[in-house]
Amino acid sequence: MVIDIHHSVMHHTAMVDKELVAATSKPLILSILVEGDSYGYEIIQRVGVLTENELKWTDSMLYPVLHRLEKQGCVCSYWQASPTGRKRKYYSISKVGRAELEEKKRQWLVANDALTSLW
Repeated sequence: MVIDIHHSVMHHTAMVDKELVAATSKPLILSILVEGDSYGYEIIQRVGVLTENELKWTDSMLYPVLHRLEKQGCVCSYWQASPTGRKRKYYSISKVGRAELEEKKRQWLVANDALTSLW
């Protein structure tokens, strides 16, 4: 009997489709910021923990979304020194962002309910 360990491991550790990563970026960022202000690297690490590294975000993926959210008025940013003295750009959720998050939650629950009933 031959067991294809490589295939089994690859199947188990398959990454989430890019489309789903993109679709979840806004609600994930806003949800993380509801917990408290955060900076880019910390947000990337939090997403990894929350998804058991199924969603792997990069700087080049995160920052355009953060900048778009800032232009939309969903987040505000400010610079603050880190414990090492280096400045970091922190992001906080605004009232507009909280309202947007509530709408995103509603939409995701509709989709989740439909998929759950089918699966």
